[in-house]
Amino acid sequence: MEFKSDLKGLITLQEAMKLSREENRKNHRRYVNPELVNMMGLLNFDKCFVQAKDCQVWDTDGNVYLDFLGGYGALNLGHNHPEVATAVEKVKDYPNLLQASLNPLAGALAKNLSLLAPADLQYSFFGNSGAEAVEGALKLARAASGREKIVSCEGSFHGKSFGALSVTGREKYRKPFMPLLPVVRFVPYGDVEKAEQALADGDVAALIVEPVQGEGGIIIPPEGYLQRLREICSRYGTYLIIDEIQTGFGRTGRMFACEYEDVSPDIMCVAKSFGGGVMPLAAYIASESVWKKAYGSVDKATLHTSTFGGNSRAAAAGIATMEVICRENIPLQAREKGKYLMEKLKDFQKKYSFVREVRGKGLMIGIEFSQPEKGFLSYLTRGAVEKVAAEYTGSLVAGELLNKYRIITAYTLNNPNVIRLEPPLTVSYEQLDILVDALNRICRKHKSFSSMAISSAKTVLGSMLKNK
Repeated sequence: MEFKSDLKGLITLQEAMKLSREENRKNHRRYVNPELVNMMGLLNFDKCFVQAKDCQVWDTDGNVYLDFLGGYGALNLGHNHPEVATAVEKVKDYPNLLQASLNPLAGALAKNLSLLAPADLQYSFFGNSGAEAVEGALKLARAASGREKIVSCEGSFHGKSFGALSVTGREKYRKPFMPLLPVVRFVPYGDVEKAEQALADGDVAALIVEPVQGEGGIIIPPEGYLQRLREICSRYGTYLIIDEIQTGFGRTGRMFACEYEDVSPDIMCVAKSFGGGVMPLAAYIASESVWKKAYGSVDKATLHTSTFGGNSRAAAAGIATMEVICRENIPLQAREKGKYLMEKLKDFQKKYSFVREVRGKGLMIGIEFSQPEKGFLSYLTRGAVEKVAAEYTGSLVAGELLNKYRIITAYTLNNPNVIRLEPPLTVSYEQLDILVDALNRICRKHKSFSSMAISSAKTVLGSMLKNK
């Protein structure tokens, strides 16, 4: 077919910015992921948002919402932080991609990351996503160790690309893509004895672990867990990879969550908030000894590369992000605000029997709810609400928060009974109070989860009828 140079049928940027909610649904249903459209529409999660600043976003009708999801931990500095956006603008005339050179911005970013990272971490490789950082870390560990086996934790989440998925501990995401990487073994999170048994033969390249399991349901390991993993990894010559993709850059109240136990990994993965919520930016950073064993000669220098990794705009965003985090002591803000919110949520938990547990560190908090009773809702919605209740229990609460109180939250991927609270670390105390008040109102109104499900069913039925 001959190429036609006219723009007939193409949507311009200006037109895309003015699409109606139904037009947007239509495009996603036809050209992106139709079942995701159905899932998002069940609880009215498919609103169009057209403006954002700090902790607030606005929809096409001018309604303002509080964002307590924070891009799954990617928005530590809030939406569209002006200093980060300005930094990207400052380098607009730089070559963004020029592989036949050494980018000075990438070099500066690497130095800054090394200064902020745990001791001994020195060499960085830049990419664009957390999964990419994990892929590179696994490759580095294998190349440096000369071993094949990897140990990960049950309930973990490290990404959905092939290697990252191979070490992600939820069967639902792994099963359709089997066989994945061979010789990957899973051990219970928080169980040092099981981890040591997996490493005892001395043939494991790396153990990869999250200091807090985010998608696992905001799971906090026993005190001293990371320290003991560090000890056994050193004992058996296994590299310790700590995944700080969601916990890093202040989220838990420290710059990196592993600092709570003074643990320095051999390799650390970072992403999400690294680019200030403005640019995609990720990295793995490793000790000199690990790096040089894998890539310490000219013929090995290009074994792992990325076209967009360390580009000028992303590097500028990363430099500005770290400057703001340090100057405004963002980790301390997260620690103090997290303590304030946790105290209020613990009081909230005591009031309602279907609130099973509240847990977290800093402003990475999960609220776990009991499973609702099943019943006639299946008949009312042809199984839709019952399916949501079984697989996405947290969505019922998140739906109430969004549709009644204009507060954005979501469930955790590996434990759908848990809603996550990961607001920008710049959130105000007043905004934290608004969230707690909304949660109390929801639970006082419903008294039980079945009541909440009935309320949500109205939204589901409305969405189903609207989408027919």
